[in-house]
Amino acid sequence: MDQDHTAETRQQPSRADAQALAREQLETALFEVKRVIVGQEPMLERLLVALLAGGHVLLEGVPGLAKTRTVNTLADVLGGSFARIQFTPDLVPADLVGTRVYRPDTGALETELGPVFANLLLADEINRAPAKVQSALLEVMQEQQVTIGGTTHQVPDPFLVLATQNPIENEGTYPLPEAQVDRFMFKLVVDYPTDREEAAIVARSLQPSQAIRAVLTPQQLAAHRKTAEEVYVDRQVVDYAVALTVATRRPEEIGLGDVAPFIEFGASPRASLNMVHAARALALLRGREYALPRDVRDLARDVLRHRLVLSYEALAEGIDADTVLDRVLQTVPMPDVELSPAEEAQAA
Repeated sequence: MDQDHTAETRQQPSRADAQALAREQLETALFEVKRVIVGQEPMLERLLVALLAGGHVLLEGVPGLAKTRTVNTLADVLGGSFARIQFTPDLVPADLVGTRVYRPDTGALETELGPVFANLLLADEINRAPAKVQSALLEVMQEQQVTIGGTTHQVPDPFLVLATQNPIENEGTYPLPEAQVDRFMFKLVVDYPTDREEAAIVARSLQPSQAIRAVLTPQQLAAHRKTAEEVYVDRQVVDYAVALTVATRRPEEIGLGDVAPFIEFGASPRASLNMVHAARALALLRGREYALPRDVRDLARDVLRHRLVLSYEALAEGIDADTVLDRVLQTVPMPDVELSPAEEAQAA
């Protein structure tokens, strides 16, 4: 028994080997995506972080910034199943989750599952669907399951929703419920490319499209998620994430009394959870076995911006969430974490 146990232990990769393998395969996936997508480095990094941490992502940007193409490319690289839903005002929940259909030949009701039963779901222009559709999607995002005719169906694992929305059109759109917005780990604001990047985009369009290789499988991604869960998080990192979240609720306590009138409601505790879990995944991508406060700081705007409910005064003065968060990040001190020998051993 001892020899069998020893042989089995030797076959299992160490934590360091698992982390090195995860970084290598994720870097390969990122390189493959960059063969198609020019620039947008922060967005691509955040998408990989979301995949590792199991969080949904909301992409916001004007038309023509390759949001949809980025998600399509990422799905091709990761393998697994992929579905795209074009959200429209006439969409109904059955179009999303599925329905029960009567079969005259058998005289029975059969369940037809909808497009949400995929590893990667692209919800294109998500703010164009009415409230009933948003409620159906909320159950899937939160519970990873769908109830049809009293029967519960689990969606595939891993399951991620990548949603896009256009910030410049209001006609025919519906504001997303706050409960649903809070389920997104990140809200990424996609900006215009630089002149150099745009020239590279045009140059690539003159060449034949390159075939995309699937370099990851859902099983490998699930294994890498478990590896990310083993990244060490110091208590000071947790306290820093919580301090940033609490500062959005009570800014006057950190000397930001002038910012308080601009915030109607601050971020929920889910923001602290997402910052820490995302920081752990980011540390793995950056080649570390432990998270640092700067990982939290780098992700804070993407985690917090959609969780702030701004007041009418802020809207009247043209104050957006990022402006408020800039003040918060400048004011809340970032701890200088120095791991003790015992903590370094635990992190290793």
